[in-house]
Amino acid sequence: MAEITRETMPYDVVIVGAGPAGLSAAIRLKQLDESLDVVVLEKGSEVGAHILSGAVLDPCGLDALIPDWKDRGAPVNVEVKKDNFYMLGEAGGIRIPNFPMPPLMSNHGNYIVSMGNVCRWLAEQAEELGVEIFPGMACSELVYGEDGEVKGVVAGEFGLNPDGTPSDAYEPGMELHGKYVFLGEGVRGSLSKQAIAKYALDADADAQKYGIGMKELWEIDPDKHQEGTVTHTMGWPLGSNAGGGSFIYHLDNNQVYVGFVVHLNYENPHLFPYMEFQRFKHHPMVAKLLEGGKRVAYGARAITEGGYQSLPNTAFPGGALLGCSAGMVNVPRIKGNHNAMLSGKAAAEAAYRAIQDGRSGDTLADYDAEVREGAIGKDLKKVRNVKPLWSKRGLMASLTLGGMDMWTNTLGFSLLGTVRHGKSDAEATGKAADFEPIEYPKPDGVISFDRLTNVSFSFTNHEESQPAHLKLTDPEIPVHVNLPTFAGPSARYCPAGVYEFVGEGDETKFQINFQNCVHCKTCDIKDPSQNITWTVPQGGDGPNYPNM
Repeated sequence: MAEITRETMPYDVVIVGAGPAGLSAAIRLKQLDESLDVVVLEKGSEVGAHILSGAVLDPCGLDALIPDWKDRGAPVNVEVKKDNFYMLGEAGGIRIPNFPMPPLMSNHGNYIVSMGNVCRWLAEQAEELGVEIFPGMACSELVYGEDGEVKGVVAGEFGLNPDGTPSDAYEPGMELHGKYVFLGEGVRGSLSKQAIAKYALDADADAQKYGIGMKELWEIDPDKHQEGTVTHTMGWPLGSNAGGGSFIYHLDNNQVYVGFVVHLNYENPHLFPYMEFQRFKHHPMVAKLLEGGKRVAYGARAITEGGYQSLPNTAFPGGALLGCSAGMVNVPRIKGNHNAMLSGKAAAEAAYRAIQDGRSGDTLADYDAEVREGAIGKDLKKVRNVKPLWSKRGLMASLTLGGMDMWTNTLGFSLLGTVRHGKSDAEATGKAADFEPIEYPKPDGVISFDRLTNVSFSFTNHEESQPAHLKLTDPEIPVHVNLPTFAGPSARYCPAGVYEFVGEGDETKFQINFQNCVHCKTCDIKDPSQNITWTVPQGGDGPNYPNM
């Protein structure tokens, strides 16, 4: 292929990703200096199209960024009125009282929101300040300067043939250069992954840990709707097969978010996270709530769960990792949006100071220090042992020891020190021969649904003539290694039915239905051979989440 010539556009700061972190950074930069040239590049067809989160929002990030957000009409209206925790068995459940829980677990003062709609509103605030926002612009490459620093990104490449060669409609995209480049791509972002590897940003960190979160939006019977009610469950149906749990959030307009999280360090490769979610909805407590209602939307997204121990260095030459690109979720609180916003604000302030000093392309060490020593680090440090305790000793140990550790951490010390995470989620996968297969009931099409039907409710679309954005390092591994050794787990861990094994015996082939991909990144994380790399498709492709 001939060398590609691209037009170049210079900015002060280039931001990849119009999520809560990237938009907060853009807003803060313009608050500090309206003359700064700031651009936000978003791979979704519109801002919010690829945003999937629970979400119960701690408004501390909004308070810090836009103190008058209520007066400005932020779509943050449903305050949490009731907090429920249940331990489920197959036929019933036990409510866990709130009083033994550390104060940080309370949702008092938090709001049930659509983070997609919050991001749409943040984008309006950013544009009013003069930020340029370009949706439908997937960033496919980092651009490096003479000293090895990140100096920009390639965005907006369209029209490649399935084999990667340019078609007659090829558009090479542009290089957008910045004095600093912020990566706010969310969990397991493709450029963030490259930056972490190139600059060894995770050399002193534990392996990052992840979960897969699946979510449906339901309209339910008004008589069953309890606006402002938040319910979390643990236990059935996962049992000892995997860590995880559910969330049920009653927002306004008789709508309910029903979600399910499975920690991706599960050992049994026969586990089928999506079917665990569908089975969960048949629990009597959940089925009664959903009976007579209808599912409106579906989506799935990986969640960073490593927390404090797994934070990489968040600053590198020429740029910074924001929010979930670094992994800032508080796992027991199931919250990361507030930290994403705080990280964007902190990165903006560090870049502003550097630009004022005449610097560019260097490492914003004061940003990384703020992440670790400021509000984000304090939030994550208090809960750092809950996830590794759960992984190593199970749910009950996490509840008791982890709960006690959170209590002591509110007083400024930990009896346990810092518990390490150990191996990656891919390495945690066991051999199929060592585990019993799991039988799952067939979805009934009323409360539970097959994957492909549900994927249609994510409104996902990909141009089929482009190259598959899911790349295999070795195309022989799925059939010759993963299928005989691990029973082909990609056919189950993907919540969108992207991967399947077709044919039998020597005729078996591995098929990638990339058109179904909802950009959750689970394959990039959980594949036991680490043979799948998730990259961006052309801009605008992927899910189109409404009100999620």
